[in-house]
Amino acid sequence: MNHSERIAGDLCVKCRGGRYLCGLSYCPLLVRQLSAPFKIKIGRELYGSSPPSFFVGRAGYPRVRLYPAAPPEVGDTSVYENPKSWLNMPLENFLALRLSLYRASLQRRVEDAFNPPRDLQELQLLALSQSPVDTEVVFEKEPRGAYFNEYTPPMGPAAPAKSIRVVGQPKIPKRAERLYGDRDVKASEAVVEMYASGLDVSYISRALSAGALGRNRRLVPTRWAITAVDKILSDYLLQRVREFPEIDGYYLYARRTVGNLFIAILAPSKWAYEWGEAFEPHTVWNPGDSVVIEMDYELYHGRRDYPEIGGCYYAARLAMAEALYRMRRQAAAILWREVYTGFTIPTGVWWVRENVREMLRGEPARFDTLEDVLEAASYLMKLPLENWLAMSRIVPLLKSRLL
Repeated sequence: MNHSERIAGDLCVKCRGGRYLCGLSYCPLLVRQLSAPFKIKIGRELYGSSPPSFFVGRAGYPRVRLYPAAPPEVGDTSVYENPKSWLNMPLENFLALRLSLYRASLQRRVEDAFNPPRDLQELQLLALSQSPVDTEVVFEKEPRGAYFNEYTPPMGPAAPAKSIRVVGQPKIPKRAERLYGDRDVKASEAVVEMYASGLDVSYISRALSAGALGRNRRLVPTRWAITAVDKILSDYLLQRVREFPEIDGYYLYARRTVGNLFIAILAPSKWAYEWGEAFEPHTVWNPGDSVVIEMDYELYHGRRDYPEIGGCYYAARLAMAEALYRMRRQAAAILWREVYTGFTIPTGVWWVRENVREMLRGEPARFDTLEDVLEAASYLMKLPLENWLAMSRIVPLLKSRLL
């Protein structure tokens, strides 16, 4: 958040937060101003409504840090943990919102979730709540800093907790309450059952991370829980998608959003999937001076190893599986993302999942041949099509009719 210190003041005056003349995809000054009401000196005490927010770190595993969080605000704070509401929000507003979450940290062993002590059980119930819960925190010292990560949304200042008291009454959905009390259901089965009942993916990930599901319960680092839920649910949907007939042509979807372009190409074929990301210079994860493209894929039966490209692979896979399930069709799915210079903030994999979901809700352009759909996609993308084709594994298989 120190970008504004390196930007000339006259440039800021000309821009006034609307033209992004500094080259960033957000305005650091606006982030500072929008979060100002929550940057008050709270000292060592905080009373606020947790959205709810519950994060589990992975450092020191199997002894991990838990971070329940809340803004210094009482009332309906659910927007702080609602990815669907962030999708069309200006990036400045999203960052200001998330950086206003104050985190209280405490250490626990992951196996403590199996037979949780009272304080951990209270936090599990907080994590299972579907609406904000008033929380009172006394910190050992004044919270400082911020947290940015590839998998999770940004979070604000943190400090060790001297005490945490859940003041309000958590409101837990009936399905989640039943599964919390059921020690005979496997965690993966509980994840699917919660999803089928209409509970949001982010809610399910939080429940899994809190060690509130399954037989052999453990606290799960949040980044692992997010990817696990995306994979479990996409596997579940794809079992059914593989039984559907193939699509009847070549479909092209596109979504352009702040600093990003998403492209999806569906081809008539048995299930196959490819996720690729191109990062221009001076973007998140690419501080260098040349474009970097990463790509990974799977064929009909999926893959056994974890993709090196990371959690976005499964976030986009879930969005695609949901779309094909709605269509009652299967296809070879090619998803490419271009990240443009100035997009420098790690937003979390929700950004990919929700943008791909939104893109696939639209009406696609339809084509008769693979060559036609690729040519149409090339007009939308900034990078030359040849750069993508040089990395793709699915396109050559389609061209040679091996899929």
